[in-house]
Amino acid sequence: MTILISIFCFFINFSILMAVGESFPATPLLPSIPSDRFEQGENSEATLRRLLSTGVLEVQLEADVVVPLEVISDVHIKALVIDDENLEIPFEVELNKKPESSGIYRLHFSKTALDIDNDGVIDTEIFASKNIDSKRIKDNYVKITGKNISKEGTHKKRVYITVEVND
Repeated sequence: MTILISIFCFFINFSILMAVGESFPATPLLPSIPSDRFEQGENSEATLRRLLSTGVLEVQLEADVVVPLEVISDVHIKALVIDDENLEIPFEVELNKKPESSGIYRLHFSKTALDIDNDGVIDTEIFASKNIDSKRIKDNYVKITGKNISKEGTHKKRVYITVEVND
């Protein structure tokens, strides 16, 4: 029984290693023992090149890593619309860090004009600030026009928010 469990664990570990090996590029291996080389000469003669010495070279490497701006907060907006009521619902979006300078980035929504009840009439619009200059963006709001909603009930829409560079 113990042998079967160890064989099973081996196959699981092997399959995980194979899956990881496929998703990451392979690291090139250095030859462990340098060897002599044969090269073709001018007259198709093979010449032997012998190594005079071998050594290890250590290099210090420094790299600047730039983390892109990302939206890290989920925004859930719940509203009760009665008859022809018009609502403006403010919301905040939080980023993973403060932008380097203002005026470079802006929020991009997958949709800004929505038909939440699927009757063919736009009844909800999303308005956002043009420029991002802080970690928390507060100048955003959703405008719901009640007279354009023709179907009663609970309506849900999903909108994706990304950060883009201004043109």
